[in-house]
Amino acid sequence: MSLTFAEVAEELRAIIAAHAQAQDDGRADDLTALYHPQGSFTVPGVGTYEGTETIRETWKAWAPTRLQRHVITNTVITEWSAEQAKATSDVVMLTHSDAGWAVGIVARYFDTFRNSGAGWKIWRRDEEFFGWTPPTA
Repeated sequence: MSLTFAEVAEELRAIIAAHAQAQDDGRADDLTALYHPQGSFTVPGVGTYEGTETIRETWKAWAPTRLQRHVITNTVITEWSAEQAKATSDVVMLTHSDAGWAVGIVARYFDTFRNSGAGWKIWRRDEEFFGWTPPTA
């Protein structure tokens, strides 16, 4: 079955959005399900996390303790084939405190996806931070 660019782009954007919502809600199992079993993600200055169990335990440990929202925009599919695709997205993470909402992170995601025939999964996510504001009470 031949995939069109529109089909690939729609599915990849849906995965990116599902990742943001699961991360904001602290749903580690839902996040982990979006990754290929040998997938990984890298957070600059923090580390690289590889494989299903490591990814699950990391997201569990990082479950938010206050309201937050990742706003994903400007997603561009930079490469694609039936087996692999790449996307770049801009992201702003908003955090909520007693003072209200504030920008916590401004970043860019570089995602590589693999299609095993059973659907697309994140193979690798690399993040690049442009700005970060420590949370306030």
